[in-house]
Amino acid sequence: MAKESGAKTATHFRDAFAPWAGRVRRRLVARTALGGATLGLVLGVLLAGVAWYLRLGPYRPAAAALGGLGAAVGLWLGLRRRWSDSHVALYLDAKLSAEETLATAVELDPQVESPARDAVLTRAGKVLAEAPPKGVWPRAVRPWHALAPLAAGAIVWLSVAALPAAPPVPPPPPGSEVVTLAEVPGLDEVIALENLDARDAAQRERLKELAARAKQLKEQLQKGMERRDAQHEIARLRDDVAAERMRLGSGDQREGLESALGKLQSAANMKDAAKALGDRDLTQFDEEMQKLANRLEEEDRKAAQEALEEAKKAAESKGAGDVAKELEEQKKLLEERQKRAEALRRMAEAFGDGLSEQGKRALEEMNRSGDPGAAGDLAESMGKALEGLSDEEKKRLAEKLKEQAGKMGSGDGGGPSPMSKEQMEQLQKQLSTPEGQKQLQEQLKNWANQPPQSGESQRQGGLEGAEKGLGDAEQQLGTPMPTPGQQPGQGQQGQQGQQGQQGQGQGQGQGQGQGQGQGQGQGQGQGQGQGQGQGQGQGQGQGQGQGQGQGQGQGQGLDGPGAGQGHGGAGAESDGGGSGGGREP
Repeated sequence: MAKESGAKTATHFRDAFAPWAGRVRRRLVARTALGGATLGLVLGVLLAGVAWYLRLGPYRPAAAALGGLGAAVGLWLGLRRRWSDSHVALYLDAKLSAEETLATAVELDPQVESPARDAVLTRAGKVLAEAPPKGVWPRAVRPWHALAPLAAGAIVWLSVAALPAAPPVPPPPPGSEVVTLAEVPGLDEVIALENLDARDAAQRERLKELAARAKQLKEQLQKGMERRDAQHEIARLRDDVAAERMRLGSGDQREGLESALGKLQSAANMKDAAKALGDRDLTQFDEEMQKLANRLEEEDRKAAQEALEEAKKAAESKGAGDVAKELEEQKKLLEERQKRAEALRRMAEAFGDGLSEQGKRALEEMNRSGDPGAAGDLAESMGKALEGLSDEEKKRLAEKLKEQAGKMGSGDGGGPSPMSKEQMEQLQKQLSTPEGQKQLQEQLKNWANQPPQSGESQRQGGLEGAEKGLGDAEQQLGTPMPTPGQQPGQGQQGQQGQQGQQGQGQGQGQGQGQGQGQGQGQGQGQGQGQGQGQGQGQGQGQGQGQGQGQGQGQGQGLDGPGAGQGHGGAGAESDGGGSGGGREP
């Protein structure tokens, strides 16, 4: 009976203790879970704030998920750290002031039967049988848990609040914008370099490479590329084209070029040509040689041939083969140009008075200075004159050429003239038939528009055209270009004053950006000019019926020099005086 009574007492205690322990444990787990949810929501506020600041609108509501994640973590920790029966009993003893009665009852060995054990269990059962006093259960909610609803509200507010204004977009780096050009005419000049008659195989390869790079750049611009990349490649092309233009006589051939220049400079009439060659300005060098060929004096032409021969030998002796080749070509062209100039002179003599005034002036200028432009004007004038001749006049012109040919020897001319008798007879035959006349007209047009050039001059012309084309391409891309020089302007001549009738004339001139002259009275004169400077004019007339006025304005301005004049009229009855001045502040 005693055993049954002790077992019943132990069972009664366990049944009474289990609800108390479960309630304590549940409150502790709930407190841990609630704390985790609070921490998660606080972190969610921070995350939502960052998303709002970074303008990541769709991600702001997701910050609330941290609250659920925190609650799950807190629940897991609460279950993992759940109190044992002994911890719960000690907690209840403290709250119920049971003096560790419950803790002792929990710790008793259920297998040991004793009156003392039964007494402890009975006493513990009585403690649990009483109603739980206020405050005995652990508090599931702590004061700081109040942050949870505040954090949740903050997340909601941040999720619906307007996003901050986007910061201003920084401007792109200069030249980083993409430019697209369907057509770049300037690059076509570079692409055309592959068709130039190259000096040698090495130059041919360099010209092909430049043309290939220009083609590639053009294709990239058609597809679109950054402006700065296009500008950089154009600058590289310009440098390489300029280097190719200056390549003649450079490097190992420099000494040969200097030696050839020394020979050319020793000839009095070759100094300008030597300077042009030293500057690698082969176009100007070609023009200077044309001047020498066109001159009337045979001594100048002969001296030029000798100087070219000596310079060629000097270049060859120093290993400057390219320079020697150019000088040899110029020597041959000198003879051809001489024959062309002599043919123009012979035809001009045959034309006689039938040559226009413009043609005569061109002939005079060609004989004096050898200007290639004057030779072209002469050929053009004779071509036009030939078109206007009647058949009878053309026949007389052919007879004159025949007479000139008869006065010349055969072969190479036998005299100072570089033109042979056979060439003169050929000109005469051309004038004898309509087909020959048409052929001669075309020949004169070609002489006017296409003077003979050396291969180096033609190549340099192509390279200079490529450089200009690259400059145009840079301008098309928007690269700032140097401000072009201001063009000079000219004032207009003042109008002649009309005749006065009262014997008085006055002239005044003023200029402010424009020069003006004005006559007051019965005579007027006006003139206009632009510029800065001062100008004055005075006029007086004495005697009966005389009067004059004159005004002038002239100076230098932004648009160039300008001048203005005005004249007063003459009177008929009394003395008159006039004065005029022009002033540009």
